[in-house]
Amino acid sequence: MHHTTANPPEGGRHRLILFRIARAVFPEQKISNPRGSVTGKQEIVFELCAESVEACVAGEAGGADRIELCTALVEDGLTPSHGLVRVALERCNLPIHILVRPRAGDFVYSEAEFVTMKEDIAHFKQMGVAGFVIGVLHADGTVDRERTRELVELAAPFEVTFHRAFDVTPSLEQALEDVIAIGCKRVLTSAGAPDVVTGAPMLATLVEQAAGRTEIALGGGLRIEDAEWLVRVTKARHYHGSLRQSEPAPVLAVGDEGMEAVASRRGRSIVNPKDVQTMVAKLRNS
Repeated sequence: MHHTTANPPEGGRHRLILFRIARAVFPEQKISNPRGSVTGKQEIVFELCAESVEACVAGEAGGADRIELCTALVEDGLTPSHGLVRVALERCNLPIHILVRPRAGDFVYSEAEFVTMKEDIAHFKQMGVAGFVIGVLHADGTVDRERTRELVELAAPFEVTFHRAFDVTPSLEQALEDVIAIGCKRVLTSAGAPDVVTGAPMLATLVEQAAGRTEIALGGGLRIEDAEWLVRVTKARHYHGSLRQSEPAPVLAVGDEGMEAVASRRGRSIVNPKDVQTMVAKLRNS
């Protein structure tokens, strides 16, 4: 699929922003897309975790339902730049949710880091995004309800997902109740396990505990070959994965063995639309 670099006409851009706002506020309603498609409630939802515009475009081409946009997936994801968000919104019609995570490491943030998160949310709200992905913890690992609620209220009326900070809390059951009380639309989780297959029994328990009060989105090592089994075992409706493939980067430091070694390790990740299509088909045909 080829996309030009030109911006959409101003009127069309305004309609697209209004469409994304309406889709965020009324996610269960069928809303006519200004670019021609129709979006409505689906039994199984697949969200592609993307760190590039190309991945967003591949996700749309393959039939994904939503994008979580971030950068630095090698660090488990960080807040994307203004430019990345802007171009992704211009070239991809899917709802785009923005990861708000100012740094790698833990999820206990300083005052300055928390202010940064609020500034990012306020900024991206003006750009036509569909939602946000956040997570704030106390030093003891429990959900920081006060700060998380502040971010949820700031993000309103857009959806908020509580990300995999959830997985390092001391009690997943209590953390789920905290997130529900705060008002998060969904929780992204592997149930504290290294991957969703290992965490499947607990994920099924969390889906049952949530009982429709929030959405449990399975994320963490999601593979195409496990999709059908996970749907049957966990009964979850929401799934999240990056479907990345590694592609070697060109070696630029010719003649410098040290730099060549560094460059060869960096590489880059790509997403094949056919993989997205296969994942969606497996999830929905289970």
